[in-house]
Amino acid sequence: MKCLISSMTRSRLLISLKKHTIPKACVLLTARFVTTTSALESGISFRLRDPSLLSASIKEVSSSQKYFEVLNPAATRTEIEDGSAILAVLPSMNRQDSTKIIDNAAVALQTWRNETTGMKRSHLLKKWSELIKENADDIAQIMTLESGKPIRESYGEVTYGTSFLDYYAEEAIRPTSAGGGFITPSPFESTANGSPRGKIMAIHEAVGVTAMITPWNFPLAMITRKVGPALAVGCTSILKPSELTPLTAIAMKTLALRAGIPDHVFQLIISDKANTPLIGTELCTNKMIRKISFTGSTSVGKLLMKEISNNVNRLSLELGGNAPFIVFDDADIDQAVDAAIASKFRNAGQTCICADRFILHTSIEKEFIAKLCKQLSTFLIGSGMNDVTTMGPLITESAAIGIKKKVDEAIADGAERIYGGSHLNELGPNFFTPTVLNNVSVLSRIWREETFGPVIAIARFSREDEAIELANDTAYGLASYFCTKNLERVFRVASRLDNGIVGINDGIISTATAPFGGTKESGLGREGSAMGIAEYLET
Repeated sequence: MKCLISSMTRSRLLISLKKHTIPKACVLLTARFVTTTSALESGISFRLRDPSLLSASIKEVSSSQKYFEVLNPAATRTEIEDGSAILAVLPSMNRQDSTKIIDNAAVALQTWRNETTGMKRSHLLKKWSELIKENADDIAQIMTLESGKPIRESYGEVTYGTSFLDYYAEEAIRPTSAGGGFITPSPFESTANGSPRGKIMAIHEAVGVTAMITPWNFPLAMITRKVGPALAVGCTSILKPSELTPLTAIAMKTLALRAGIPDHVFQLIISDKANTPLIGTELCTNKMIRKISFTGSTSVGKLLMKEISNNVNRLSLELGGNAPFIVFDDADIDQAVDAAIASKFRNAGQTCICADRFILHTSIEKEFIAKLCKQLSTFLIGSGMNDVTTMGPLITESAAIGIKKKVDEAIADGAERIYGGSHLNELGPNFFTPTVLNNVSVLSRIWREETFGPVIAIARFSREDEAIELANDTAYGLASYFCTKNLERVFRVASRLDNGIVGINDGIISTATAPFGGTKESGLGREGSAMGIAEYLET
């Protein structure tokens, strides 16, 4: 299964270029968030319109006396040192807590799966979606503070994330959901004259207790994309969010309770990084868990595959990517640059489907780079809480250091630094400039590995076959992109790219109505669309 997302017309209007010039540095912004010392004493250091959003209790579930801090990635060095970068202090659950939560989910499954209708579950998902939208201001603020993404992107994630709940609320009552299925004629004969003996009935049923492990880069949408279909068919769900962004998950749990979703039907495991491996082991080896869905690194995905194998449980993996972005000689260059910006720099390049490897036809290379850099010069970099911020920080200082190391290695390998390539320490240790590298060696780490940062690495091609070979020369196969006006080429190239998702003349390719997933080491299974609900069904 391959999903093609195309846009044959201009879908975004950014800034056009009159002259092909290399721009000056980006504009830097500083905008700090408001803290209240009294609030920090109760665990939270910022103001919300509705502070009770973060009231979903985890203290009552946690048996641990261990606590961990949630930090603002946009904080300055001074704020980190004086403690004002701390957003919240939370108790860290452990493996024992996880076992208790799994037991609760198994008990709740009997009622949720067997004694609720698809219509009832549909209604609850719709109500949950409505409450998230009503609290969009607070939810967006929480996401921006703990993940660093610009507030405009966080509002966009509210819309994107709730679309999965809306979609699966409708899917809950379709024949493809739990309780549905099909009837087919029997091939067996009951009498000598050959009349059929009965019929064959196939029925879809909820798989059982499910566990979801979600990343920090989409702290809302990754929840709804996994939990939405699971609840729709009658599964109970246990969510382990990233220790870097647990506050969005807590707010989502609060709103789920307000919507009427029973407490043990959707539960959270909140823990620090140290406790996470043992919790993961419990989720993989506990025989009450029948399905795990994980979004994260390929290395962790492989470990989960090994641990879950003894129970022969269902497993969905959405893992790393290293997406190619091909620009052919017949492409609309303005459109191609718009698509590149949309794909590469959302969330500072920290998404699994970000374009990493830019493969440009030699005839359009200079024009593309000039127009790209012109747009990068308009970027406003700073705290995501500033309404005009274009790009925020990387999630951690170690992430920024890692990007810098890859950039320096690529330059040492012969790459030409066209734009950026440095830390923005005046803003904070997690900030890094949008960066463009040309003539990148295909053997360098920044080409071979997922970048997860705001760096465009460029190589050239002259023949179509050469571009496709470069694009497919990777262990990953999540997303790919290419730009062309030639419809014949659209279908020819799309069929030859070894990826689960192909974006054509567009940089935004994820939607609730399309299947999302990869090939090769980018994972197993699909999320989104009607295919996503099948992942949580036995037939």
